Amino acid sequence: MIPSDHFVRFYNEVFKFLDEKQALETYYKHISRHQEFHCLQEFRSRKLQAVYDYYVKIRKEENCGLDLILNDGELILKMTACPSLAKAMNNDAGVCRKYCLHCPGWTLPLYQKAGLFQVYDIVSPDQPQCTEWIYEEKNKAQAKYDELIRRYSPERIIKNF
Repeated sequence: MIPSDHFVRFYNEVFKFLDEKQALETYYKHISRHQEFHCLQEFRSRKLQAVYDYYVKIRKEENCGLDLILNDGELILKMTACPSLAKAMNNDAGVCRKYCLHCPGWTLPLYQKAGLFQVYDIVSPDQPQCTEWIYEEKNKAQAKYDELIRRYSPERIIKNF
């Protein structure tokens, strides 16, 4: 089994290669379709509670700094210490500038198919932090998106609607 330090460095290089070939987005969509098998039905039926439960497991498995806040019709995932990006940054080959897009790359289409609306703040490819908001109602997601666009550069905010 490959250790996580090596695995992260490996897919960092894969991301660079695919980006050079203009194929990174296609790869993310493929991963998203694969995740449908594991998550889509649960996300459709149990909505935000299912996404919350999924990330409780991920937080433990990946040993990351992840705050989860589930409110009425809103789930906030605040990554305060992403071990994956931190490992990729600690690499003499350099981090893929689109490394952070791998999370929204697979979650945006999956949540959309589940009827959930996502707003994702990448923050910076140089900081192992990000925040995403997931809603059951599009108008709430649109309001969050509008708020963030007024505050930050549009390049760092992604949405699935």
